[in-house]
Amino acid sequence: DLLQRQGKSGMIKHSLQRLSRSISIPATSRAVLVSKSETKRIGPEALYVGEQSTPSPGPGEVLVKVAYAGVNRPDLLQRQGKYDPPNGHSKILGLEVSGTVVGLGVGVDSASVKIGDKVCALANGGGYADYCTIPQGSLLPIPTGLSMREVSQP
Repeated sequence: DLLQRQGKSGMIKHSLQRLSRSISIPATSRAVLVSKSETKRIGPEALYVGEQSTPSPGPGEVLVKVAYAGVNRPDLLQRQGKYDPPNGHSKILGLEVSGTVVGLGVGVDSASVKIGDKVCALANGGGYADYCTIPQGSLLPIPTGLSMREVSQP
């Protein structure tokens, strides 16, 4: 079982397959969300920080604790209601991220991706959050000499 609730702490303990250690991850985390209450609000004022259930990595995915997220045109269009994310992709904005791997889904090649790896990635949305799930094939190691901030910028 990938997830186990830990009593009163409100934390989720990810039992990481094929790894000798586990990491406690909060059950809820912050994300930048788009207000749906007023359709005329399409500027940055439509954004707010809200709580969401922390995502869990699915098969072939990793969970990244996001350090930085880039802003790009699809994010702007999605915020304005002019672009819907593809089916199965996160409705939360954010395609470019950098951060630290904190969880592995079933089937992830743990020989090439490890807990604690510093990575940059092209996500299927969800990067404007504390935690983001990313397909393993979309991860890249942080290039030598570049910071997490530099690699998350388009």
